Amino acid sequence: MTDGAPRPMRADARRNREKILTAAVRVFTTEGLDAHLERIAKEAGVGSATLYRNFPTRESLVEAVYRNEVAHLCDAAPALLAQKPPTEALRAWTRLFLDYVTAKYGMIDALRAIAAQGSNPYGHSREMIQAAITSLMDACAAAGEIRTDIRPTDLSAALEGIAITSAGTEHRQQAERLLDLTLDGLMVRR
Repeated sequence: MTDGAPRPMRADARRNREKILTAAVRVFTTEGLDAHLERIAKEAGVGSATLYRNFPTRESLVEAVYRNEVAHLCDAAPALLAQKPPTEALRAWTRLFLDYVTAKYGMIDALRAIAAQGSNPYGHSREMIQAAITSLMDACAAAGEIRTDIRPTDLSAALEGIAITSAGTEHRQQAERLLDLTLDGLMVRR
């Protein structure tokens, strides 16, 4: 008896899918998007058939990797707030944002090609990221630690600017200095 709804994934299938996505980020980051998909399967500890069953095309894998990275980034905000004081959580999250942009930067041409074919790999990513920034800034403001005249969209624009001008691992130290400068400008002067 079926009602047309997709069947939930078995736990082992979910684990395999997550292992593939994690391995794909590592392999794509180090070897580029032309890396052999069999290399990703081996890195994930799964067979090629498992990889292709989950992601029948390179494009579907790239899109899933991107969406997964956005989800991990956004899911980190409440987790960091639960573990750290608000300003430390915000600082830690901005470092994760740099990791996300570095991974995205390596996939940008493939993501553009996917978008040109009519798919929207970006979906709701901007709104999701904005919501994460808002939650972090709201917690910092409630603690009286940051200025309240700066909007989350302002910080988002600053983070994007830093990430774009400092994308890539070779610029990581500069990007972190710029993040510190930006975040220090948000702090309430005591």
